[in-house]
Amino acid sequence: MRGPGGGAPPGAPETFPAELTDALVGIQRLIRRRLRGGLAGPRLRGAEVELLRLVESRPGIGVSEAAKELHLASNSVSTLVNQLVRDEYLVRETDPADRRAARLRLTGAAEKRLEDWHRRRAELVGGHLARLDGADHDALRAALPALRRLADLLHEDDAEPGTGGNHRPAPVSAPAGAHAAPEGSWTEGTPS
Repeated sequence: MRGPGGGAPPGAPETFPAELTDALVGIQRLIRRRLRGGLAGPRLRGAEVELLRLVESRPGIGVSEAAKELHLASNSVSTLVNQLVRDEYLVRETDPADRRAARLRLTGAAEKRLEDWHRRRAELVGGHLARLDGADHDALRAALPALRRLADLLHEDDAEPGTGGNHRPAPVSAPAGAHAAPEGSWTEGTPS
């Protein structure tokens, strides 16, 4: 069976990955765009926001541990830390157990910015969810576990894509508005 234009019909097995990706990326882009409108303070890059959200979920995390969690090089995270310290969003404290290591904590300004973003995101998405009918709402809620498992698979640790190495999934966050581990890319909407 062919869809319009002779291609596979929407939802066909061969088009499903692209359709799912397009829908999730489109939702993410729209959320990010809408939230930028009422932004107070300078715009943050995606990697800066990811680091702030990681520190929010794990206060006192070290730079090398943050680099591993974010799948970035340690020197890249050090650069992000320096910028966020300069912008007064992060505090770098000396680790009492190892004076050479630093522990990261959010400043009050970062906590306020993330809290505002979480609230505004929950209001935005919640308001639009309320406009869906019950069947759509139920379908989206039922899809959450599968989407989280997909995010776990996409966040595999310790191997490059296609290498077939041992993988350990990184944690995926709780639903919108919850203050848990950083969210995977399928729900990422940055307070940038």
